[in-house]
Order: sequence, then C-alpha cells, then structure tokens
Amino acid sequence: MSEAIEENVVGTVGKTVVEKLLTGVRAGRFEAVPVLLKELGPGERKTALAELKALRTEVRRWGWERWNEQVPIQKALRVAGAGCHTGAAAAAAWIGGRDLSDWGRTTTSQVLQVLVDRDPDWLADVAQRLAERPAVAENEYGLVRELVVRSGCAVPTTEGYLVGWTAAVTGRRLVEELRADPQTPVLVPRILDLMETPDRLTWAVGPEAPTHWPTALATLAADGVLDRASLVDGCVARLLRGGRPRDLRFPLALLQLLDPTSEERRGRTADWIGMAADAPSPVAGYAQEVLAGLAAGGELSTPELAEMSAQVLFRPEKKLVRAQLTLLTKELRRDPGEAAELLPVVADAFGHEDTGIQERALKLVERYLPTVDEQVREELAGAAVALSPTHRQTAEELFGAAELDDDLPYEETLPPAPEPRRVAGPAATVAELVADLVAVSKGRPEAASEEFERALDGLVRHAHLHREELTAAVTEAFADVWWAGEDSHRRDLFAHGTYGVDVVTAAVMGHVRPSRLHDARVRGHAPSACVHEALDAVVDARLWEVAALVGTDRLPFLLAAPTWHTGAIEPSVLVERLRAYRDAGVEPAPVDFAQALLRLRKGDPSAAGAAAEAAALGTRAGERLADWLTTDASLAPGLRFLAREQESSGGTGSLADRLVLKIRELRAVRDEFPPAFRWLGGAETRAESRCHRWFAERRHWSAVVPDDREALATWLLPVLAGGVDWGERGVTWGLTALAESDGPVGEATHLALALALGCRHTEDRLTAVDTLLVLAARGDLDPRLLGASLTRLVGEGTVKPNRLADAARTAAATGAYGTAWAVLAPVLPELLAAEKPVRGLGELLAVAADCVERSGAAGEIPGLDAVADRRGSSQLVVQAGRLRRALRTDSAGQITGAGQDSTQPVEIDQ
Repeated sequence: MSEAIEENVVGTVGKTVVEKLLTGVRAGRFEAVPVLLKELGPGERKTALAELKALRTEVRRWGWERWNEQVPIQKALRVAGAGCHTGAAAAAAWIGGRDLSDWGRTTTSQVLQVLVDRDPDWLADVAQRLAERPAVAENEYGLVRELVVRSGCAVPTTEGYLVGWTAAVTGRRLVEELRADPQTPVLVPRILDLMETPDRLTWAVGPEAPTHWPTALATLAADGVLDRASLVDGCVARLLRGGRPRDLRFPLALLQLLDPTSEERRGRTADWIGMAADAPSPVAGYAQEVLAGLAAGGELSTPELAEMSAQVLFRPEKKLVRAQLTLLTKELRRDPGEAAELLPVVADAFGHEDTGIQERALKLVERYLPTVDEQVREELAGAAVALSPTHRQTAEELFGAAELDDDLPYEETLPPAPEPRRVAGPAATVAELVADLVAVSKGRPEAASEEFERALDGLVRHAHLHREELTAAVTEAFADVWWAGEDSHRRDLFAHGTYGVDVVTAAVMGHVRPSRLHDARVRGHAPSACVHEALDAVVDARLWEVAALVGTDRLPFLLAAPTWHTGAIEPSVLVERLRAYRDAGVEPAPVDFAQALLRLRKGDPSAAGAAAEAAALGTRAGERLADWLTTDASLAPGLRFLAREQESSGGTGSLADRLVLKIRELRAVRDEFPPAFRWLGGAETRAESRCHRWFAERRHWSAVVPDDREALATWLLPVLAGGVDWGERGVTWGLTALAESDGPVGEATHLALALALGCRHTEDRLTAVDTLLVLAARGDLDPRLLGASLTRLVGEGTVKPNRLADAARTAAATGAYGTAWAVLAPVLPELLAAEKPVRGLGELLAVAADCVERSGAAGEIPGLDAVADRRGSSQLVVQAGRLRRALRTDSAGQITGAGQDSTQPVEIDQ
C-alpha cells in the first residue's frame, strides 16, 4: 500500500515539474531552463520532450506578426530540447534546427549547462554533427568549439567550422591568438583546401595591418609554429585549382610572403606553367615572374619555355603578353640557336588583337629569321596570315607576297536571324500541370515568360474541367510552401503581392481570402509615376483576376495565352477564342482581354482577315478586336532629355535623372481598358521616379506588349541607365526579348542598345553585342541611328570610350567588322575634335582601324588628319595614323549586313 502511495506521489511531483518547465519555456525564460531541467529525471524528460515537440510545431506556424513572442520561446525550446534528448543525433538535429537557430548566440551558455553531465563520446558525436551543418558551425562556432574541447575529440575541419574559426580569431592580436590556439596547426592547412576563401582572409588590408592573415601565417611559419613546406604545398595546390580572383588573393599573398626557395621553385615548374596559362592575371603574373627567374638562371629548358609561351601568348592581358615577348627576346639573345623552336611560338602573337604586340612579335621573328631552316620559315609565313593588314607590307617583305596570298573577298559574318517559335500548348494532364507549377513556383520564381504562361493557362483550364483532381494534386505538391499552412485561412497571406502564379495556385486550394481577391480587383494598384511599378501592376492585375475567377464558368481558358515564344498572339487565334467564348455565353474577363489585345501581332499576314472575322462575331469584344487591329498606333512613349541645368536641384546629372517619358494619348486605352492599363493611354513622367526602389529582373514585362519593341525599349532605358551611371550589374536582361520581338525599331531601341554597349560590367556588354548582331542579322539595325545615340552619350560622358571599344571589338571579332565600323564611324568626329584628349580614344581608334582594314571600308573622318599629324608615339597618334592609312587604301568599300544594302559603300555624314 505504501509503495502505491509513493508511486502516486512521485507521478504527481513529476507532472508538476514538467509543467514548470513547459511554463518557463512558453514564457521564453531560456535562462531559467537549465535550473528547471535539473529537477527532471529520465522519465520526466521523455514526457517533457513530447510536449516540447508539439510546442515547437505550434510556434513554427506562427506568422511574422508574433515574431517578438516567437523568438524567446524558440530560444527556450532549444535549451530545453537539448537537455531532454538522449540520442546524440537527435540532440544535434534539435540544436541545429533552422527554426531554433540562435544567430545572436545568446543561448550558448545555457545549452552547454544542460549538457554538462553528458559522456565525452556523446558530446563528441554531437560536436561533429553540428560541425557538419554549415550555418550552425559558422554562426555558432563558440558552441561547437566548446563541445569539441570538453569531449576531447578531433578538431572538425568542415567549411562552416573553418569560417567560424577565422571570424573568431581575427582581431588586432591575430598573431598572438593563432599562436596560442592549439587548433591552429590543424585548421590552417585545411583553409587552403576550401574553394571559397573565408571573408576575414580576403580583407583589403596591407601587410602591416594586424589583421592581415598572410603576414600572420608567414610569421608563424618562420617561428616554427606552422610547417612552412606544407603551407607552400597548400598554396600552390590552391592556386592550381583556380577560382575567383577574390578566393585566390589569400593563397597568392601567403605564397609570396613565404618566398619559395630556388629548389622549391625548380621542383614545381609544371605548376608554374599551369598557372601562367590559366590562372587569373595576378596569379599568372606571379607564375610568369617565377619562370622568368628560372630561365635567367638557366633552369628552364627550351621545351618548357616554348610550352609556357604558347599558353601565355594566347592570353588577352597585354601586360602578360608583352612580358612574355620580353622573356623570349632575352632567351633568343642568350642563345640564338633556340630560334627554330621558339620562333613558331612567337608567331602565336601574330593573331593578338593589339597591333603593337603583333609588331613586337614580327620584329622578333624578323631578327632571328635568318637562323632557321626553310621548314620553320614556311610555318612562320603561314602564321603571318593572322597579322593585321597594317603589318601586311612588312610581312610581305619578310616572307614574300606569294606566301601571304590569301586575298579572298571580305564577307560580313552575322548570326542566323532567330525565327519566331510557336509555344507548346498547356499541360494535357493534371500531373503534367503540377510539374509545370512546381518548376515555375518552387524552382525558379522568375521563370521565363513562356513557362509562366504555359503553367498559368494550364492551371485555368484544368481548374475549370478537373477542379477536384487538381485541388488534390496541388495540395499534395505544395504542402510545404509558406502559404499552405494549417492557419493560412486565418491570415492574409497575399496582402503584399501575388508572388507570381502562387496566388492562383493558392486560390485553387482555397488559401486566399475572398476579401483580398475582391479588394485587389476593385482597388487595383495605386497610380504611380514609375512606369516599372505600373508594368508590375499590369502583370499583377491579370493574376488577381485569374485568382478570383479560376475554376468558375466565367474563365474556361485564357484569351491572352501567347501563341509565339515572344509573348505575341496570332490575330486569327484570338478570333477563334472569342468565338468559343461567344458560343459558350461567356463574357471575356476585362484584364485578360485587354492583355490579349496588347499582345496581338498587328503585322501578321492574317491581321486584315482576322479584323473582318472579329467584326462579324456580333459581340462587343469582337468589335473591339477589329478596331484594335485596324488602329495604327504605337504605345511607345516619346523621349525627351532635360539639359543638366534643367534637372531638379536634387538631381545627380545622370541620364536617368534627365530622361522624360511622354506617353502618347490613346483614347481606346484610356476609355475601354481596365484601370491597370489606362496609364498606357497618356501620361508624362520623369524616369528618375523609378530609382527609389531596387528591382530585379522582370521577365514578364516584355510580354505585356511584345508587338511594340519601341515601347519595351523605352521602359528599359532607366534600367540600362543604371548600368552606365551607377555600375549596376545585370541590367541588360530585357535585350534578348527586344531583339527577338516584333514591331518597328526606332530611336528608343537604338538608344537602349547604345546604353547597353556602354555598361560597366562585361557580361552586360556581351548581351548588348549579341543584341546588336541579332538586330543586324534581322535587318533591323540602323547604324546611323545607333551612332547618333552613341555620339551624344559619349560626348556628354555618359558612355566611356573604353567600354564602347571593348564592345565593338567583341562584335568585330565575330566577323562583323563592317557592322562595327558602321556604328563607330559617326562617333569619332566629335571625340577627335575635343579640346582635351579623350581618355580611351586611342583604344577606340585601334578597334576602328582593325575594322576598316579587314572590311575594306573607305572614306574620310573629320578631325582624323589633325590627330594623326601630331608628334609623338602615343596610342592615340599611332592609331589615328593607322586608321587614316586604312581608310585611304584601295578598296571596294563594300560590306554585307549592318542593316545596309551590301552593294553600297559605307558612307559617313560630314
């Protein structure tokens, strides 16, 4: 009897202790949890753990509005769960849970307290598991390290632990911290194994700074704390693996400070050659210096020098190529007998884009040509074909005109013009549709417009025909998304936007409030002076409408679903869709129909017949379609530039601050289109109004008016101006659609292209070059119009000549020398006439001269004689003379492409 009473009392006490713990956790008192846990035995901890798991699940579902309440509870949950788990794997999973993560590291002490009595092997297991979680090991390095120290286990060498360690020890006493840390000899070599160097090791500080890691490690290596030979091996191996310059900066600086001995350099000749061939410029330059030192000491064989040179002379960096030619000159001067093996390598520089480098290589070959046999001479003559025409006479004198006789007529090379591609129809089955939705929503939120439209159209069609099957399928596929929680019905999840096709999928599942759908359609988007916000509002208005009508008889399918990959709709197809609506007794949804009208290909051969068929439908929608097809009006805004003195006092003088868009008045749009579209019917706005917010790539903008390239180009101008004025990256994402869409090309398109050619970042200029060539291939490029835009932008300093030169060189290198010259020619007179020499003009003239030499263009450039006649040997004077000579040579002056008649010579406005 007494035993039963005792057991009953213990159970009561145990329940009270568990309740105390849970009460403390719910109150967020994480500091008190270690004390509360001490009163719990194994049984009570097991009971408490089940309650803690349930509480964790509950708290995880809370919305952001309860964040202040949620965070302290999650901290307490973390400490309590760590103390209640008995398995190492489960404990590590609980402590490292993303929802329980403590980035502020406020619970570290409490977690360690509740684990204080655990077995060392158990602690070691937990430590290793946490170290394998990158975010935990990095952000809570202190916790993981203390577990390692207490357990006495091996030091983790995971990337997260290494990053956390470097952050923890970096400070003004870096050398002392590293010297005192017993983990330093283990961790330092592992840092060199990482593909991404930890941030602290890449800080831009000088060698004298106390936080400079290479200096600190070199000091410890000199003192014997670290193994110097291992560090040298690690640095060389890391540099050989390659990577971003940022990640190679640390191993390169450390290797330079370690200063490999002559023996260490000799033993790694193959490694230095590999670096000189493929590594980023700083690394290649160091390797080149090492190899040059070996060559000077007679420790680099001729085959090795030839192998090295063959790689370096193909690099684009002029500094490296010049240094290599200097090294070859020294070696040939030391031993002319090496000419037979080295001169063919020197000839590799004949194809370099810089004519100055070509000249140096040619002179070197000329000097030692008498020492080689006829076979080598023939090989050199064959390589001389790659020389610029400016060196043609010298080469003929050296090898003979017959050896260089490859005079084939010049032919412009342009890429194939892209053909319109019909889009795939909507998914045939629910399973296929769900796969499309997952790809668009989960995989790539900014999915291509074609994929987005296919998923949206399929969603509407299957919701109308197979609502129950579709609902069950999407409920299963999207069970883990943020808007599909159990309490989603009580929260206004889409209060801040549509999140793309997600709002329609959520509406099918019943997770969007009816009041939100009503308000979004009735109130719409607040008027904005920013055309980009207005474009987003057009896309969102369509999504809100679809979300409100999906699954009902009012929306059996989408009228605005594109038929071409550009987003355009064939007029005859829209007529058939309207006929199906009429026969079913369905009125078109306003936004869907408005978007369908904007997507029509008015230039399609079927447009005239489609207009007549539409008028015969006998519906108001048919009449609107017929009127729209016969209305010849562009939505493209007019452009106006404010002078710098006209801009507001808060302006910066940038192009975006001075660009004014004047949207033409279109009564049909103003009177009959839904509110979200009416801004397209007439307004004037300063473009800089859009600059108050950051916006990423908007793939769906081009599909709003795919038949009006000038409109799209105008809307892209402020975006592109940011790439020129402020150096923003990735601003040319809209150019591909601009090049492939329909509609006439005019001032806005050429101005957009001119800005893109002057963008700061190379990848943006490459996209611009692709667009230039595609427009030329389609016959849509007007070099004069593009040249006029570039003249204005370069003249006012918006576009830098060196960036334009790089873009033009890239275009020319594809074989489009005539196109590149036709674009550059109108830009040169104003630059040549400038009072002060324009920085980068010499480089621009070099590209122009190369284009003229290879395309055979002829003519006169105002101001060129004055610059070419100056004294001196600067690049500006030399290239001006070269261009003048090229323009005055006998040539038919004919080009193919560039939007011109291929039988007409290139002409230049005087």
